[in-house]
Amino acid sequence: MEELYQTYLTFSLDKENFALNVEHVEKILEYQEVTEVPKAPEYMLGVFNLRGEVIPLIDTRVKFGMEKTKITSSTCVLVINITSDSETIKLGALVDNVKEVIKYETTDIMKLPTVGKQNKTEFLNGVMKINNEFVLLLNADKIFSVDEIVELRAANFDLENAE
Repeated sequence: MEELYQTYLTFSLDKENFALNVEHVEKILEYQEVTEVPKAPEYMLGVFNLRGEVIPLIDTRVKFGMEKTKITSSTCVLVINITSDSETIKLGALVDNVKEVIKYETTDIMKLPTVGKQNKTEFLNGVMKINNEFVLLLNADKIFSVDEIVELRAANFDLENAE
C-alpha cells in the first residue's frame, strides 16, 4: 500500500518553486568552490570533495534551461542521490535557496498537462499547491538522461584516476 504522505524539501530556482522527495537528499551545504572539469557539459560547474568523495556540482538552473546561477548568501548545494540502471550516483545540485521541509498528501499531487508529444517534463512527477503557489515536483532519478549520467561518471572517473 502506498503511503498517504511523502516528505519533500522545497527550494527555488529563479522565481520557480520545486520540491524533491527527502529520500533523495543526503545533505544541504553552503556553496563551495569547485574544481573545474575539462570538457564537462555546460551545466556541470565542476567537482568538490565531500569527506573524501568526489561529487559533481550541477548548476540546476542551466540544466533546466534557465540563466546561470548567480551565487548569493542564500545559494545552497543539495547533495542528492539519483538511481539509474540500478546504480546510485551522488551529485550536488546548486539551488537559489532552500525553503522548507513539508509533508504532502500524495493524492493531492496534480498531474502535469501534456503539451505536444515531447515536452521536457519527464523529470517532473506533478504539481503541488502550497500556500496558493504551485510547486513542481521533481523526479530525481529522471533529471539526467542515461547519456548525461555516463558523462558525469566519466568526469568523476577521470578526476579520481588523475590523483
